[in-house]
Amino acid sequence: MNVHLVGAGPGDPSLLTVRAAALIASADVIIVDRLVDHRVRALARADALVIDVGKHPRDGGPTTTQETINALLIEHGRRADCVVRLKGGDPFVFGRGGEELLALRAAGIDVEVVPGVSSAFAVPALAGVPVTHRGLSTSVTVISGHDVGDGSDFELAGRSRATIVILMGVEHRADIAAALKRGGRSPATPVLAIEWGSTERERRVKTTLGELGATLLHAPAVMVVGEVAGLDL
Repeated sequence: MNVHLVGAGPGDPSLLTVRAAALIASADVIIVDRLVDHRVRALARADALVIDVGKHPRDGGPTTTQETINALLIEHGRRADCVVRLKGGDPFVFGRGGEELLALRAAGIDVEVVPGVSSAFAVPALAGVPVTHRGLSTSVTVISGHDVGDGSDFELAGRSRATIVILMGVEHRADIAAALKRGGRSPATPVLAIEWGSTERERRVKTTLGELGATLLHAPAVMVVGEVAGLDL
């Protein structure tokens, strides 16, 4: 009995690791996130039990709580030979993989972590944006935009020269932009937003920090803030 926490990468199945593709193809049970691309799901065995545990906080669809997901992992981890917990990107980058690993270990179930290509780096790269570039940025900060709070994390990031990559930030983009400007970033700072990166629905939008709040965007999107976002590679 074994549960594998598998990163599905940013979307395109060709960006899966070899280990991830092999596990998806051999799993008895796959417990999958909502945003995992349909082409990745299609790699599963025809007789595999595929359980959708997607979260739908804004579109009115059914939402699976983290407690329910943990319980499903433990239930199937005790019964099936191979269980894959399939998560978008990397399991440990805003994927709550650490919580699931702790729950499984507490239940006495062996866990393997299979890293995935994080959308925080892959999606900008595919769009021709290096998150670090000599002379422009020597560091990168990845921030969740899901809960802006008092904006202090973004203000701190705004004080640096680091490239800022924001995941799950579309809904709060106006508040995020305001906090970054309070931290010292210029309204003229380039921003590139990539919706549904590496998938058939990909859309790229160039804007500036000053215009970000008024720019029409749709989730999911990766937003890159910094001079590197203005490069045309």
